[in-house]
Amino acid sequence: MTQAGTATRADAVPFLDLAAQQAEVADEVFAVWRSQFGAAAFVGGPEVAGFEREYAEYIGVRHAIGVGNGTDALELAYRAVGVGPGDEVILPANTFVATAEAVSRIGAVPVLVDVDPEHLLMDPAAAEAAVTARTRAIVPVHLFGQTAPMAALAALAARYDLALIEDAAQAQGARSTAGRAGALGTAAATSFYPGKNLGAAGDAGAVMTDRDDVAEFVRNVAAHGSTIKYVHDRVGLNSRLDALQAAMLRVKLRRLEAWNAARRAAAERYARLLADVPGVHAPTSRPGNRDVWHLYVVRVAQRDRVADALRSAGIGVAIHYPTPIHLTPAYAHLGHRAGAFPVSEGAAGRILSLPMHPHLTPAQQERVVATLRAAVGAS
Repeated sequence: MTQAGTATRADAVPFLDLAAQQAEVADEVFAVWRSQFGAAAFVGGPEVAGFEREYAEYIGVRHAIGVGNGTDALELAYRAVGVGPGDEVILPANTFVATAEAVSRIGAVPVLVDVDPEHLLMDPAAAEAAVTARTRAIVPVHLFGQTAPMAALAALAARYDLALIEDAAQAQGARSTAGRAGALGTAAATSFYPGKNLGAAGDAGAVMTDRDDVAEFVRNVAAHGSTIKYVHDRVGLNSRLDALQAAMLRVKLRRLEAWNAARRAAAERYARLLADVPGVHAPTSRPGNRDVWHLYVVRVAQRDRVADALRSAGIGVAIHYPTPIHLTPAYAHLGHRAGAFPVSEGAAGRILSLPMHPHLTPAQQERVVATLRAAVGAS
């Protein structure tokens, strides 16, 4: 099983408590939504413009362009920097399929590389070894709420004159010594899927950049290739951030720093509770990072049996991600066999995401770790 557990017992610990988060913002969001419904303001308008401005300021970039979802954001970012059919794009094997899917959607070629064994983020040495004359971009993924090793990857991109596109869907608010995730490359893409640190009430996404030309391209192509109504400069697509979603995101953005601080406190508590649990590899932060813990991913032997034990005890867990990109049927055509990316493959069989959200209580965490301790001890 790869889905989060959905137990209903009284002492259940949910993997993600969106209901608590929504309850915290409901009155404020509904007040704006009532106004929007009264004005029939559903596409564009002040809420979208306001969120784009506020999110750009928060990330520390000149432009944030709201789009329909995170996958579209990736595709638009790739296209905006000139990636096209036949071009190669370097990305980690350990990521959600959308990172590669957006490359494939424009006829480009995903070139997979392995990750480092501690943080499971793109290995700069592996990325450099994969550069060819056809390489157009490098796509580090800020996985689990961490920031990838951007200083090394930025140097690599500069050395070979490549675009650097951040997949920042899991790292809203994360920082490194170089700055905030989403402001460290040529452009960045993010998702506001409901379960993200900053989540909408459905699908939504954004592209962030300091470059005017990239921002203009994204806005144009996301609106059917049109900047002036009925004048279509390019073949585009329809990918807009809904005004209702923008209104919710504006309300939640004002709470994001506090919510991320609560996640960090929960991660520190997990680290203390897990310190003496044998057989559990707890995550650590890269030096200089201020992680936002979108996910809290441990590694254990006999992962599936341990996960089943936790689910049976009413604890929601998940697996992010059970199969590296190169071993999924959709990417069998790349020709990689088992063993091609040993770190990603080894982690995929051991990773287990524990409950993590801003409303997680110390008592819930203590129950999670006590149950995990018993499950691992029974291995």
